[in-house]
Amino acid sequence: MQEILPQVGLTVLTALLSIAVMFLLTKLMGTKQVSQMTMFDYVTGITVGSIAAELATELEEPVKPLTAMVVYGLVAVAISVVTCKSLKIRAFFTGKPLVLLEDGVIYRENLKKAKLDLSEFLTYCRIGGWFDLSQLQTAVLEHNGSVSFLPKEKDRPATPTDLDLSPKQSNVQTPFVMDGQMLRGNIRQAGKEEEWVRRALLRQGYQNEKDVFLAVWDGNEKLTVFPLHPERPAKRG
Repeated sequence: MQEILPQVGLTVLTALLSIAVMFLLTKLMGTKQVSQMTMFDYVTGITVGSIAAELATELEEPVKPLTAMVVYGLVAVAISVVTCKSLKIRAFFTGKPLVLLEDGVIYRENLKKAKLDLSEFLTYCRIGGWFDLSQLQTAVLEHNGSVSFLPKEKDRPATPTDLDLSPKQSNVQTPFVMDGQMLRGNIRQAGKEEEWVRRALLRQGYQNEKDVFLAVWDGNEKLTVFPLHPERPAKRG
């Protein structure tokens, strides 16, 4: 038992160290969603994660995996800086977009370069909401693996400009109440008062904020409220 405790303590310390180093490297390399990662980002992420796991359990020589983690992280940062300054290097590491379809022609050679077959391409089209290929003008495979679509002009959705309309600009909704608690900072920043929020809740049948799961303000005079207990819906005024 006396021999096990020091090993457990050392393992905890090395695990905490690996977490701290991973956090710092992530801040340096920048955060990206999986869909935004390049192939190099993906490989680097997997490698650094594997080394971090090794660091957490390496009790005899933790310096080796720690050094490897730092090297991978610094190389990733250096490549990010260089790719921001050079188009050629950026194209080498991130790749170039490939036109898969244009003006009624599916480019077989580009499908081969992208390692896509026709079934996979059709799947991408359906996921993008395009079930009729004749409605597409262009389909482009981006460097992050997603496919962008440009519909033909006659098949794209109509916009307010097409209809000669001038709709009022919508605003980002701001949470005023969450989990039964007033978000006073948001309310003050929006130029409102807590009393205004309480009156708006009362008009919708809520006696106070404790009955509210979420209330969001639309930037004008509308407060959208979701009850904390939907099985007991509040009475609407």
